[in-house]
Amino acid sequence: MVSKERLTITLADNILKKVDGIIDSQNIRNRSHAIETILSQYFLPRVTKVIILAGGAGVHMRPLTYEMPKAMVPVKDKPLVAHTVQALEQVGLEDVIMVIGTLGEKIKEHFGNGESYSTSIAYIEDEKESGTAQALVAVKEKVGDQPFILVYGDVLAEIDWLDLMNFHHEHGGLATMAVTSAKDTKDWGVLQMDGSRITRFVEKPDEGDSRSHLINAGIYILDPEVLSKLSNRSKSLEEELFPQLAADGELYGYHFSGKWFDVSTPEVYERALKEWE
Repeated sequence: MVSKERLTITLADNILKKVDGIIDSQNIRNRSHAIETILSQYFLPRVTKVIILAGGAGVHMRPLTYEMPKAMVPVKDKPLVAHTVQALEQVGLEDVIMVIGTLGEKIKEHFGNGESYSTSIAYIEDEKESGTAQALVAVKEKVGDQPFILVYGDVLAEIDWLDLMNFHHEHGGLATMAVTSAKDTKDWGVLQMDGSRITRFVEKPDEGDSRSHLINAGIYILDPEVLSKLSNRSKSLEEELFPQLAADGELYGYHFSGKWFDVSTPEVYERALKEWE
């Protein structure tokens, strides 16, 4: 956790009014928090790159995915992954790399170089589709030396991206995982927390091993150093990397309360069509 020091400052009235204008008593609690948030956004290591894992055969979403990748199934008249691309662009995150696999040409045809979404989009093909870890290994040389966002292409989430970035900076861990909650946790990675630190992470635990309703939301901020923990033999971030980071005390959880859908089954897809705005 980053240590803090109390300061006394003097601000011009016109600036103070602008500071007060961003206080909403929820995300921004008071003047001190508002000023810290503004300064954090100015000084924090600049997250500029976004990696979207948009591969996968989408077996459980057939017959839709016989003709299109799962990331392209339509939600509210646009592809699933387009909602994420647009939300990121709105907060200035415009440098996107999509890792594509089965039917990936459909993604390329729709997004092109990203110009129509006011975004720069590059592609890496992961034809083997040998797991989330290898998909990340494939972009190892392109992420640079700053923290980057990793998001799964079948996720829809109402999340404050700027607040997520501030959280990662403030807590100083190698990785931040967006966390939501679910009544039935058997299909996701389940975690236990001590404060903001994730102390234990188990992917799809056995029924008797699930002692929490907190789950992995498929959205992360990772420091580049994390990539050194992956090898050409690594397969699953969820089964290998995240449990290790939790054990090392380097994994933090950003708990958000907005809508969240892991659109990987027809049942979840139907709910997303009804509830997503």
